[in-house]
Amino acid sequence: MIDEKDILIPMRDGVKIAVRVYRPDGTAKVPALFAASPYRYDNDGLPAIPLFLWRETGPIDWYVQQGYAYIHADVRGTGYSEGEYGFLGEVEQRDLYELIEWVGTQPWCTGKVGTIGQSYYAKTQWFIGIQKPPHLTCLGLYDGQTDPYRAIGYPGGIESNFLPYWFAQSCRLVNRFPANGDHPREVEHDILLDWQRHPLYDEYWKERSPSERLHEITTPLLSIGVWAKLDLHLFGNIIGYQRASGFKKLSITGTATPMSSMIDFGDPAFHEKYLLPFYEHFLKGVENGFEDRPNVEYVVKNTGVSRTFDQWPPPGVKRTPYYLGSAKSGSVTSLNDGSLSTAQPAAKSDSTTYAYPQPNWTLGVVTIGPDGPDPVRAVVTYTSPPLERDVEIAGSAALFIHLSTTGTDTDVLVKLSEVMAQPEAERSAGKQPHYTIVTKGWLRASHGFERHALLDSKEQAYYAHEHPTPLEPGTAYELEVPLMPMAYRFRKGNRIRLEVCNGDSAFTDGLFAHAYRPDKVGSDTFYHDAAHPSRLVLPVLEVD
Repeated sequence: MIDEKDILIPMRDGVKIAVRVYRPDGTAKVPALFAASPYRYDNDGLPAIPLFLWRETGPIDWYVQQGYAYIHADVRGTGYSEGEYGFLGEVEQRDLYELIEWVGTQPWCTGKVGTIGQSYYAKTQWFIGIQKPPHLTCLGLYDGQTDPYRAIGYPGGIESNFLPYWFAQSCRLVNRFPANGDHPREVEHDILLDWQRHPLYDEYWKERSPSERLHEITTPLLSIGVWAKLDLHLFGNIIGYQRASGFKKLSITGTATPMSSMIDFGDPAFHEKYLLPFYEHFLKGVENGFEDRPNVEYVVKNTGVSRTFDQWPPPGVKRTPYYLGSAKSGSVTSLNDGSLSTAQPAAKSDSTTYAYPQPNWTLGVVTIGPDGPDPVRAVVTYTSPPLERDVEIAGSAALFIHLSTTGTDTDVLVKLSEVMAQPEAERSAGKQPHYTIVTKGWLRASHGFERHALLDSKEQAYYAHEHPTPLEPGTAYELEVPLMPMAYRFRKGNRIRLEVCNGDSAFTDGLFAHAYRPDKVGSDTFYHDAAHPSRLVLPVLEVD
């Protein structure tokens, strides 16, 4: 393998962007795979393990062995590249176009260039596809969102803790202390200050969001999503597939955790299954049947069962309501222990009120007791009776909730869980049942009255986040809180549980938890009577 680093390529404004080229030894021309990020190629020698969350290139040496050149670029203002880092801005986007064209015209390249990479590496690919550089041949998008405002800045319009972590640990620290010690640098521009100054979906975020231009992509693409990354990238992979034009396929993996998704991408076996056949077909012209694969392939998250369809969501999904109520489920210790039922509410008056912050909230909204963290003891819950049969979902769920608040705004953070059957002796002793979080949703209430004109759909509410509407204290409103897409099977004998609160926790949500602001003080009331039928709507797929 030939390994050439610190190659400086001048851009249109004279700024030089650094790349590292890995390619097979010899004189034969080969197709190229292109990857770009702020994580610098000087760290490519580190193992792709969760300790280094940004090592998301895939197996470089393995691809060279398969007969590809692999080009890794440090985006402007990072690594060895000149200029100022702009976090996916228009200048960085245009650099990507020019870099693809540089690669495609090199004497060792056949002129066919594909793209590769996870997370940031995938986010850059959407912009490359939109710009259509002539030598771009295909897009291999693994685990990459299309909307940084809604995915990492302000999910649901609520401040996220992820962006501060990412910028400090995955961007600034990685550039200051490269693994090989070459060219340490500071990333000077304060992206966190930009984030704080732009709490709404304004021109700053629109410039950095390919979501509204996805229909311009005509290059063949393979979008690979990860159910376990529902907090961050999943929806982007799905909407990217849905809105792109031309040849496209969608695959979604059932990997266990966000961390295991990274381990997957470092494993050649993953690439042999998903990406190599795609690249072989489009970059080398191999007739391997890739075009005949189903349009949509996914693994049901908790079963390992694979399903294939011509579209997402699958045809025949039935949107099934489960109504919230104040009757005790007897299954959990929470602020209210409410119920979920398929029967519509008949009561003239029925509601649940909770105050915040709760005095026993410790790690976000999680309490800490003698048995350790308890994520549901101090939040509002609604739980179904034990299921009489398996219930499989595929698509986007939603919570339609009627609420009032004592202030002019509130946050609604939702978790949908499967609760495992619990021995009566454990329940009597006050032990909480085991459960698995299935999917989540988020919405700042003042943002819930304006839909995005282009991207809103019957499948999933997509809010504009441009003109918040303050709430009138004490007035009841109906809000639709979209939950992230999921394919999951609730088992017979277990229960479906909904958790609703105005915050979350690093314990349950890891790096993707939302910030709890000091001014979030008050109380909210959820109404669930005949006139205010608050309900969870699940996309139920009837399967054998």
